[in-house]
Amino acid sequence: MAEKTLVIVSGGSRGLGENLVRALLADGHAVATFSRARTPFLDACAAEHPDAFYWEECDITDAPRLAKFVSTSTRRFGPTTALINNAAFATDGLFLFAKSQDIHRALAVNVEALMNLTQLCLAGMVRVRKGVIINVTSVSGLRGIKGAAAYGATKAAVDGFSRGLAREMGSQGIRVNSVALGYFESELSKELLESEQVQKIVERTPLKRVGQVGEMADVIRFLLSPAAGFMTGQTLVVDGGLTC
Repeated sequence: MAEKTLVIVSGGSRGLGENLVRALLADGHAVATFSRARTPFLDACAAEHPDAFYWEECDITDAPRLAKFVSTSTRRFGPTTALINNAAFATDGLFLFAKSQDIHRALAVNVEALMNLTQLCLAGMVRVRKGVIINVTSVSGLRGIKGAAAYGATKAAVDGFSRGLAREMGSQGIRVNSVALGYFESELSKELLESEQVQKIVERTPLKRVGQVGEMADVIRFLLSPAAGFMTGQTLVVDGGLTC
């Protein structure tokens, strides 16, 4: 089998991650992802793309298991040439009442584990002197959003990480960008989108709607493509104009 371009997607079992995995497989990439539980979608991908898809059960905060996942994926498909850091733990509610374990989990998943996975994938990218890293962040890291102080802090940290890493890795042919997403429709966000707070945000959004999950995925696919070959160290905002 000819070597495929390997894209690792964290949080690829549902929501935006599921949409990305589906689209990347259709684009001809080999895709590896992991999650804490198997889903019918993952089973379907394994059956339909046995030579281009790999899934492993893994919690992103389990560093040894994560290293094993990356090692197995690269043995199957070759060096990782693209990484989409999509997995996240969301906290919701006023920070005054936030539980310490939720704050710790958000930092562990959204920042520490993301950096760990990035470091694991960078080794292969440096060897072949090319690669693309895309960190999925949030508009809550760019502006204050009530009820998202802790979550926004983790996403702001990742935006800063993206810029610093872009400086370090540009000479190695590796591009690093963030995509700061606004509110968008997916099976995971239906209840949130019906809240009064989100409806008020929509009213303040120039396009007067939330995004579609496919619109978010398409921007990420653009950043993966040669069309974005001169873009690095950027935070691309996809929010219908909310932060303009």
